[in-house]
Amino acid sequence: MDITVIGEGAVLAAPDILRLHAGVEVRRASAAESFAAARSAAARLAETLARAGVAAEDVRTVELSLGPEYEAYPKVAAYRAVQGVEVIVRDLSRADHVIDTVAGVGEEARLNGVAFEVSDPSGFLKEARARAFRDAAAKAAHYAELAGRPLGRVVSVKEEIGRGPQPMRLAAAVAEAGASVSPGRETLTVNVQVGYDFG
Repeated sequence: MDITVIGEGAVLAAPDILRLHAGVEVRRASAAESFAAARSAAARLAETLARAGVAAEDVRTVELSLGPEYEAYPKVAAYRAVQGVEVIVRDLSRADHVIDTVAGVGEEARLNGVAFEVSDPSGFLKEARARAFRDAAAKAAHYAELAGRPLGRVVSVKEEIGRGPQPMRLAAAVAEAGASVSPGRETLTVNVQVGYDFG
């Protein structure tokens, strides 16, 4: 006979990189004009990001679209072209500067959101894993005590890793940095399912 319990371990980690989703969007009378204008604006955006210190390998194209917008079908009002990029900002103290840089490209510029993350979560997950295993062991010992049975050796372990809710916004961090964006803290969780011999 065996007993299976689930332990949970969570740690708070400070994100150290920012993923900025940005791009350019234009509308012109013809598809060719719209696409050319979008490519030109995207080139300006790339140059501006490079001047802001963002490495070329930290800029990735994630969207490229071109299509008609109808005034009343089938009458075309304009052609819309979009080129979107994901920008990785590795120095969070420069995050506001990079965002301002994108906004300064011109009326074609678009800011579509940000996401903070921990670049190397291995150390945090190791601690969360240890907490989860201790939690599972404590639960199993409690069940054994309640049942009046001895708790045996571990016979199975199954792990699940997850991320917690959206990072908390820390007002102190914003005030200290004078920044408009804050990485807050991210909750990293490990759930472990542990099976024990249950004599």
